[in-house]
Amino acid sequence: MTETSVAAQPMWLRILQSPLTRLIVLGAAMFQFMGWAQARLEQFHDTPLLGVPIQIALGLAAIALYVAYGKFIERRDVTELSTPGLGREWVIGALIGAGLYTACAVILMVLGIYKVEGLNPLAFLIPNLALAIKSGVFEELLFRGVLFRSVEAIFGSWVGILVSSLVFGLLHLLNPDATLGGAIYISIEAGLLLAAAYLVTRRLWICMGFHMAWNYFQSAVFSGVVSGAVSDPGLLKAKIEGPELLTGGSFGMEHSVVALVLCTTTGVILLMIAIRRGHIMPPMWKR
Repeated sequence: MTETSVAAQPMWLRILQSPLTRLIVLGAAMFQFMGWAQARLEQFHDTPLLGVPIQIALGLAAIALYVAYGKFIERRDVTELSTPGLGREWVIGALIGAGLYTACAVILMVLGIYKVEGLNPLAFLIPNLALAIKSGVFEELLFRGVLFRSVEAIFGSWVGILVSSLVFGLLHLLNPDATLGGAIYISIEAGLLLAAAYLVTRRLWICMGFHMAWNYFQSAVFSGVVSGAVSDPGLLKAKIEGPELLTGGSFGMEHSVVALVLCTTTGVILLMIAIRRGHIMPPMWKR
């Protein structure tokens, strides 16, 4: 759409299609979907074979609503959720997420802080799959798809990274065992990494893959606490004892300096790739 055609549109349509309206209207819808997903996660906590398909169905419905808003309200191609390359980008994100969490756990094992005392049945891998789907789909649609893109469209990529990272981290203060330190760490390590991952491809699949795999390996495999919220046992029977600076304490690995260093470093690398690809957007008054 050219600048001339945009200027020729009626004021009400320009307001309806503006990034601020997207942030308010679509953001509220995605937040509501996330609330429904969280409620169902708790409701079907003890029946994961029902909980998992429910999260998948809600996730697909949220994606459909997001795409419909882009096509029929904003009248644009929703390229951030286009399907060509979906599988490859999701897998790349998942491998990064699983690899980073595994690296954190291995470092703690070497230091004698994380000790494996046995294995639980393989069925322990199932319950937290619903958690991974919920966090990976809804949080990425809301924080990277709506919040980051809306702020970026007005103020540029750098402000988008800052705002989305802060909001993403601080919202974790709502979790039962949340700490301010943990929220700040998430803002730095995960907020930067996920925004940078989006900027590399300008699509959400790599972010969803990373988010799902990190939370899944953290909970279902390594029996870690997820952001001060979920502490169900996973496949490994683990004993974690050591300074909170390294273990993350009641908040989990996200509050560990190990995760802070590894994830922030990865985020910086991804950001450099995005810069080299020319994917950084200036503020609207410089475009």
